[in-house]
Amino acid sequence: MRLHQLLSTVLIAASFASTAIAQDASGDKPGYTIEKDILYRDGDDLTDYMQERCRLDLYYPTDREGFSTVVWFHGGGLRAGNKSIPSGLKNKGLAVVAVNYRLFPHVKSPAYIEDAAAAVAWTFRNIEKYGGSPERIYVSGHSAGGYLTSMIGLDRRWLAAHDIDANDIAGLIPYSGHTITHFTVREERGIDGKQPIVDDLAPLYHVRKDAPPLLLITGDREKEILGRYEENAYFWRMMQVVGHPQTVLYELDGYDHGGMAEPAHPLLIQFVRSLEK
Repeated sequence: MRLHQLLSTVLIAASFASTAIAQDASGDKPGYTIEKDILYRDGDDLTDYMQERCRLDLYYPTDREGFSTVVWFHGGGLRAGNKSIPSGLKNKGLAVVAVNYRLFPHVKSPAYIEDAAAAVAWTFRNIEKYGGSPERIYVSGHSAGGYLTSMIGLDRRWLAAHDIDANDIAGLIPYSGHTITHFTVREERGIDGKQPIVDDLAPLYHVRKDAPPLLLITGDREKEILGRYEENAYFWRMMQVVGHPQTVLYELDGYDHGGMAEPAHPLLIQFVRSLEK
C-alpha cells in the first residue's frame, strides 16, 4: 500500500476522533493564563502599521516549567486574518504564541516573512522567563500561516537575521500551506494565481536534509484548493530525495481547506509528544 493511501485510511479514524478531542479543549481550565498584544518588534523606526500588526498573544501554563511552545500563524492568503489561540491546542500542557503580521496590500513580500521570523525570534528570546523551554519551540499555522511556517523553517536566512538558527526549531507543522511560491506573492508580480512558480520565496526551493522535523497536513485532495495536497506531496517526496529523516505527510479525508485545521490539531499534539519521548 502506498504511503498516501495508508495515511488516508488511518486519518479517516483520526479525523473523526479529533472532533471529540477538540470539544474537550473548548473551554479554558485553571493553570493557564494569556497575555495579549505583546509587541514583538522593537526599535525607533517602527511604522504605525508595524505597531498595529506586529503583536502576539501568549497563552501558557502556569503550573509547570520547561513546557513546549507552538508559535501559531493565522491564515488568510497573506491579506486577511487575525491572531487567535486555536481551541484544539488549549489545555494540552503547551504554550501557544498566536501571531499577527503585516498584510498585503499594505506591504509586499518579504515583509510578512520577516514579521514571522521576528515573532519566532521573540519566542526564542523570551519564552524561558514565562517557564517554557527554548529547546522545545515548534512553529505551525494554517494556509498562509503554513506557508510562513515552512519559509522561515526551511530558508535559514530569515531567522539568521535575528542571530537564530532555524535548525533550533524543534519541529515544523504547516497546515495546508503553499509549498510553491505563494499566490499573493505571484499577484504582486502580475502572475496569475494558477501559474505555479518555484523560486526563492517557495519552501520547495529550500528542501534540505538537515531541516527540523516536518509534519505536513492537508485536507482531502479532492476538496483542497489549488492542488494544495499535490504541492505538499511533492514537497514530501523531495524531502525524501534529499535524505531528510523526519518528514511525514497526512491527508485528512473528507475535510476541505478551511475545515481541515481543527481535526489537524490532535496530530500536531501527537507529533510534539512523539519528538519529546
